[in-house]
Amino acid sequence: MGRALLEYAETYLREIAACHPKEMPKYFEVGVNEMEVDKKNLLEHTGYKPDRYFFAMVRDLTQAFPKAPMPDELEVRPASPDHYRKIWDAMGEAFRDHWGHRDRREEEYQGWTNNRWFQPKLWKVAWERDQVVGTVLSFIDEIENATFDRKRGYTEDICVRRPWRRRGLARSLLVQSMQELHRLGMREAALGVDTQNPNGALRLYLSVGYHREHCFIVYRKPLCMGERMSE
Repeated sequence: MGRALLEYAETYLREIAACHPKEMPKYFEVGVNEMEVDKKNLLEHTGYKPDRYFFAMVRDLTQAFPKAPMPDELEVRPASPDHYRKIWDAMGEAFRDHWGHRDRREEEYQGWTNNRWFQPKLWKVAWERDQVVGTVLSFIDEIENATFDRKRGYTEDICVRRPWRRRGLARSLLVQSMQELHRLGMREAALGVDTQNPNGALRLYLSVGYHREHCFIVYRKPLCMGERMSE
């Protein structure tokens, strides 16, 4: 059944890809939790190969927090509606280094401001004068917490624009974010990380007390027009 569904999906995606520019690189992509052994076996037997590894990480907020002062001349300010677009644009610039980056569309901005994880009161946004230079946009998913009977907050959208890197800003914003979640009654903080992040994100998260919870693997296979799944 899994093989039949995968072949159907590949056939449908080839039809879509046929309308795209010929020079555009094309590939199939599937994300798999490391515990999904049968799915991993199916993909590997049909030509997919692991391409990227991501960790889901958790930090116990009942443990002591490390010292992480703000760099000189930078400050954290509360996020207000007139800041949202600046914050969005700053993140778009900072994430250009990230794997799979693309320019985001206007409708994505509208969706970002209208989902339940958009919680500006929890954000830590660093400024130098009138410029947004770094962010940690935390949120608490009350529905998820109720479902799993836990007290977890997320420290996500962690970024620093290039001119302000290597000064300890991401570390400071992250520690401040964990402290804020703890103040609100959360017992753990969570985040996701690309283990091959070029700016040392995994090393940073380990240094402030996060540990791996599980691994998520991205598999890829070249999309070759006219071919069917190999046996």
